[in-house]
Amino acid sequence: MLPNKFKLVAWLLLLTAIVTGLAACQTTSEPVEVTRVVTETVTEAVEVTRMVEVPGQSEAADPGRLVIYSGRSESLIQPIIDQFAAATGIQVEVRYGSTSEMAGVLLEEGANSPADIFYAQDPGGLGAVSQAGLLAPLPAELLARVPARFAAEDGSWVGISGRARVVVYNTSVITDPATELPQDIFDFIDPVWNGRIGWAPTNGSFQAMVTAMRSVWGDEKTAEWLTGIQANNPVVYDGNTPIVSGVAAGEVDVGFVNHYYLYRFLAEEGESFPARNQFLTSGGPGSLIMVSGAGILNTAPNAANAQRFMDFMLSTPAQQYFAAQTYEYPVVEGVAVSGGIPPLADLDSIALNISLADLADLEGTQDMLFDLGIIE
Repeated sequence: MLPNKFKLVAWLLLLTAIVTGLAACQTTSEPVEVTRVVTETVTEAVEVTRMVEVPGQSEAADPGRLVIYSGRSESLIQPIIDQFAAATGIQVEVRYGSTSEMAGVLLEEGANSPADIFYAQDPGGLGAVSQAGLLAPLPAELLARVPARFAAEDGSWVGISGRARVVVYNTSVITDPATELPQDIFDFIDPVWNGRIGWAPTNGSFQAMVTAMRSVWGDEKTAEWLTGIQANNPVVYDGNTPIVSGVAAGEVDVGFVNHYYLYRFLAEEGESFPARNQFLTSGGPGSLIMVSGAGILNTAPNAANAQRFMDFMLSTPAQQYFAAQTYEYPVVEGVAVSGGIPPLADLDSIALNISLADLADLEGTQDMLFDLGIIE
């Protein structure tokens, strides 16, 4: 295994080579196919095994534009969007907001939307937009690049990167998580956790987890969990990053987050950072594995460029970006996860077995949170 610094060098060299190859498509009339790029480090080589093809354009042709509505944060995805723009010459405009906010805007705009791509943090927002009939069917070849469980059953959207729900905990307070933490998220309603929990009820991934609860437990038990946590006086945060920071700072002892936020802190602050993840073993909603994903609007003004973007995001270089830079799970075969993160195969035995279609009722979940006074 490569040392971390060599991994980063190899990744950067690899992405540069791919971008150069893709950019060459701008001056030829034929598609250009990058079949192999090898970058050497001191001890090993990295090889691209997936071919990346971008339709060629004449030198004088205007590559056009692309409009993305993104429920993912700018800090996570703008670097890879910039790489796509540099490779193709396409002018990319991104409108950022929460997944639920962007889904709401698309539902309101309907056929008049200027958006080409909806890039969501979780399946709930994608499902809501898809059920409204706003997404176009994706090509079978594109869908075939990912496992069937990471794409919509109707082919209207596809996963781009994977994430697991976890409990992040303070290592100074909890020294043996296997015995000191519940292994079923429902058990955090115990009063012993009063004042010790951090959560982000407005966060899209949290709402996707609650939607999974409603699908598996039913609305009554889900409402019982939500009111039970609320009775334990949780500290409310506006996202996953401040929850992990708050756990490490001792503001709370545990928090409900996606797995990859911790690894960003570990990369920046080192192994002494006083927080770690616990993957719950119950197989319930607290053990949810889901994806961020994207779909093409069926009214996309720039449909061809939208297809090029989708193809790029499932290419090996883009998937390596997510694995190495955002610490998420790649969804295509042949791309390894970043060091220290359990492979998805190791989590299959404890993960919740649920169809992503069951996470589509975002509106019902938000209504429940609103009715219970958890969100405004």
